[in-house]
Amino acid sequence: MKLNTRRTLLIGLAFFSICAFWQMYDTIIPLILRDTFHIGDSVSGAIMAADNVLALFLLPLFGKLSDRTNTRLGKRMPFILFGTACAVTLTLLLSGADAPGRFGLFIVLLGLLLIAMGTYRSPAVALMPDVTPKPLRSKANAIINLTGALGAIYALMAVRLLVGTHADGRADYTGVFISVAALMAVSVALLLWRVDENALRKANADPGEPEDAARSGGKLPPDQMRSLALILCSVALWFMGYNAVTTAYSKYFTRMWGDLSGAASCLMIATGGAVVSYVPVGIISSRIGRKKMILIGAAILAACFAATGLVRTFGPLVYVLFVVVGFAWASINVNSYPMVVEISRSGDVGKYTGYYYTFSMAAQIFTPILSGWLLEHVGYHTLFPYAAACVALSFVTMLFVRHGDNRPDAAKSVLEHYDVED
Repeated sequence: MKLNTRRTLLIGLAFFSICAFWQMYDTIIPLILRDTFHIGDSVSGAIMAADNVLALFLLPLFGKLSDRTNTRLGKRMPFILFGTACAVTLTLLLSGADAPGRFGLFIVLLGLLLIAMGTYRSPAVALMPDVTPKPLRSKANAIINLTGALGAIYALMAVRLLVGTHADGRADYTGVFISVAALMAVSVALLLWRVDENALRKANADPGEPEDAARSGGKLPPDQMRSLALILCSVALWFMGYNAVTTAYSKYFTRMWGDLSGAASCLMIATGGAVVSYVPVGIISSRIGRKKMILIGAAILAACFAATGLVRTFGPLVYVLFVVVGFAWASINVNSYPMVVEISRSGDVGKYTGYYYTFSMAAQIFTPILSGWLLEHVGYHTLFPYAAACVALSFVTMLFVRHGDNRPDAAKSVLEHYDVED
C-alpha cells in the first residue's frame, strides 16, 4: 500500500492556509493591541486567549456537523469553503480597523474572524483521515504537519517583508493581511479544483466497516472507549508540558540565563528540528507502530526538559537539547491525531477530531495559568521540572492504550517503506 504524496499535499492546503493565518494572528494582533489601541498586557492576554476558549466549543461542534453533512462537494469541503470565504473577508476588513478610535470595530471584527476560523478547522483536519487508508495516516499526517509549518514560515516572511509605516509612525500591516488573505483564498480554490472529496472517500472506504456505521458512527465498546480516554488524557498532558515551555521560554531565559537572543534561537531550533523530523518520523512510525513512536517521543521529551532544568549556564548544550526536543515533539505530534481517529468509525471522524482539539486547547488554556502561578510564587526553576512531569505522566497514560495503533502489512524490503506514489 502506497501513499499518494501529491494528493496528500493538496489535501494539506487547507491546513497550510490555517497555519499561515494563526502565525500572522499570533505575531501581529498583540502588536496592534499595544501600539494602536494601547491595551495593557493583562487585557491583551485575555483577548489573545479568546481563540482557545472559542475552540473548546466550536471545534467539536463543527466537526460533528461536518460528519452529518452530505453534499455534492462532500462532507468537509462546504465548511472549508464557507469558513475560508468568511475568514478572508474579515481579515481584509480587520486591516482597515487598525486605526486609533476604532477599537470597538476592531474587537467585533476580530471576534467574528475567530468564529469563522473555528467553523472549518476540524473539517479541514478531518479531510485527511477521510481520504487516506488507515495504515498510511501517520505518513500523511507528517506531510500535513509539514505543510502547516510552511504556512507559518510564509506568514513570518510576509511580516518580515511587507510591514510598512503609517503617517503617524505606527507599523502598517495592510500588506501582511492582504498577502495572507490571498494565500488562504488561492490555497482553498486549488484544493476545490484538484480534490474530489466524495470520490476519494468512496475509494478509501473501509470494506470491513458496516455501511450504517459509516453513516452515523455508534457507541464504542468499553475497551475502545478506555483507550480513547487515555489517549485524550495523554494529549492534554503533553500539551500542558510543551506549551508551558513555549509560553514562558523568553521570560525563563532572560531570568535564569540572561540571554534573550538564545531564547529566540532555541525555539526556532526546536521548530526546525520538528519540521525536518516530520517525514522521517512518519516513515519510522509505519514500521514500528504509532504507540511505540509516541512512547519514544514522550520519554525523550521528558528527559530533555528534565535535563534543561539542570542547566545553570546557557551554552551549546541547550541548543542540542532543543534540537532533540523538536524530534521528540514531531514523534508525538505526527502519531497522536491518527490514533484518535483510528478508534473512530468513519462517520465520526469530524467529531473525534473535535475531541482531539478540545483536549489540546483546554491544556493550552489551563497550563499557562498553573505554570505561571508556579513561576510567580515558587520560582522560575519550576518551569522545566513541571514540563517534564506532565510529559512523563503522558508516557504512563499511553502505556495503557490498547487501540489506535494500526500498522500496515510488513513490506518485503526496507526500501518499500519509502515507496510513495506521485
